[in-house]
Amino acid sequence: MSVRTVTGPRVLVLGIGNLVMSDDGVGVKVVQQLQREYRFAENVEIMDGGTLGLDLLPELEGIDHLIVVDAVETGREPGTCVRLAGEELPIALETKVSAHQMGLKDLLSVARLLGHSPAEMVLIGVQPGSIEMDTELTPEVAAVLQVLVDNVLNELVNIGVSCTRREV
Repeated sequence: MSVRTVTGPRVLVLGIGNLVMSDDGVGVKVVQQLQREYRFAENVEIMDGGTLGLDLLPELEGIDHLIVVDAVETGREPGTCVRLAGEELPIALETKVSAHQMGLKDLLSVARLLGHSPAEMVLIGVQPGSIEMDTELTPEVAAVLQVLVDNVLNELVNIGVSCTRREV
């Protein structure tokens, strides 16, 4: 029996949202693109969290860096990208875009109470244009999908994580 040793900080990139509610699914679409187009070090997990909320609690155990990708209500123009970190996260989640966002707030609170809160948390987000029933992103959010992917990749580089582009 072999034991796999993971070197470096444990990183979770968590895309959340609902793919049938237009821009609400942007976080999931970003992580799907990352999974398709890049290879990551073994200490990095790229996860489609969908709308799971508290069911994601075990995934936070032992995580040093959490990068959440989601639609977030900022009051700005649709398609405006944001980076929120640390204590900005709970404040940003006060104005929920959809039901899963309340689940994210609860998830982070319970993780903190259980001592599973990641040392560093960042939200890479975008102001949605619509969260109505639709499987397509609005043009404003679709136009910044690659920007969101690049923002996640930059976060990973900043914490010392290596990734390589897959050959097509």
